Amino acid sequence: MSDHDPAPASVPVGHPGAPDEHEAARLVVDQEFSSFYRATIRQLVGFLVNHGAALPVATDIAQDTMTKAYRRWSEIDRPRAWVHTVASRALVRTITDTREELLGQVPEPTSLLPRPDAAAEWEVRHDALRMLRSLPIRQRQVLAWTLSDYTPAEIAEQLRMTPNAVSASLKKARRAAAAYLRAGGEEQ
Repeated sequence: MSDHDPAPASVPVGHPGAPDEHEAARLVVDQEFSSFYRATIRQLVGFLVNHGAALPVATDIAQDTMTKAYRRWSEIDRPRAWVHTVASRALVRTITDTREELLGQVPEPTSLLPRPDAAAEWEVRHDALRMLRSLPIRQRQVLAWTLSDYTPAEIAEQLRMTPNAVSASLKKARRAAAAYLRAGGEEQ
């Protein structure tokens, strides 16, 4: 083994040729984040689409959010809630920002993110998106968090609302969804 060859993964920290403690800690962080990313990225994109984002916008925001999470990984106590909150806020900023940015080259999709050409097929399979888009923004927001398995108390904490306000919005959203379905999917 030369001086420039990487140390084998099986060499314990502290032995000659092994990574130093800082490198070993970085490897652990990278593995933790990689597992989190793989388990969360599709859900995060779906969460943003449920909020009303177009699929390309949702994937961009999800990727940006994950990059921020990686940079701050050691500071984040509840990563799943953190990425949902950061992504939700980024979407609000994107919706309210009227500037248009030109895109040079569209990046190639990864296997973890939905393919852009599959967006129409994906939306057809998720007929609920039309219903979600018919809801007022607060109801859609609360329902999107609920569909991502958050409780009203957790949603209230993330959105800085009272649990009663979350429950009320959720009740209105469910009522509106039921009316939408009774009407045969036509927007009210």
